[in-house]
Amino acid sequence: MKDSLITLARDAFSSLRDLLPIVFVITIFQVFVFRAPASGLLSMAAGGFLVVAGLTFFIFGLRLALFPIGEGLAHALAKKGSVFWLVLFAFALGFGTTIAEPALIAVAAEAAKVAAGAGAIASSAESMNNYALGLRMTVALAVGVALVVGVIRILANWSLPIMIIGGYILVILITVFAPKDIVGIAYDLGGVTTSTVTVPLVTALGVGLASSLRGRNPMTDGFGLIAFACLAPILFVLVYGIIVQWN
Repeated sequence: MKDSLITLARDAFSSLRDLLPIVFVITIFQVFVFRAPASGLLSMAAGGFLVVAGLTFFIFGLRLALFPIGEGLAHALAKKGSVFWLVLFAFALGFGTTIAEPALIAVAAEAAKVAAGAGAIASSAESMNNYALGLRMTVALAVGVALVVGVIRILANWSLPIMIIGGYILVILITVFAPKDIVGIAYDLGGVTTSTVTVPLVTALGVGLASSLRGRNPMTDGFGLIAFACLAPILFVLVYGIIVQWN
């Protein structure tokens, strides 16, 4: 219990230290550029405290549960020797964590509003909800497939640089044929997958799997799944835009 409290205090100090530059910059602009009232500064201070507290507990939770769970499941599945269950777990992990990703939900909802405003879809709530859900499902499916490819890469010891370079060449080619109004969204959605929910579990999966396999180095083979999780959504959303345009 004592060790946990000490670790929690260290995480709180680290979070406060990391956020201080951001707080300093915002405060300078609020006070000297925007001339914000004192009430606005108090609200910002309260919000900053909540951010520090949330980040502290999030980091503590990662160390306490999420990383061990991800690595433990990867170890167990690798020892079981079943490629099917390992691949199924990778897909379910990628799909499940991405569909619940707060950043993805926010970007998809904003994209639906902009699409409705531009006349690309109807301005009804149902159309916007369907558009946002379609984007979320596409990205979640992409991340699931990306983790399957990443896990197979670790098992087969394929070259990560060659696969990533080939993937981005494919992105460039598909971009030529994709509708212009989906390109920016596709590229942005490739980034929102690497956020608070997805990254810890995906990283733990890769490191745990590489640590469990003989002849694999966790440093060179365990990382790289996040790169696939960034690349695949771009491809899938570009294709999604092409299909929607055809329909």
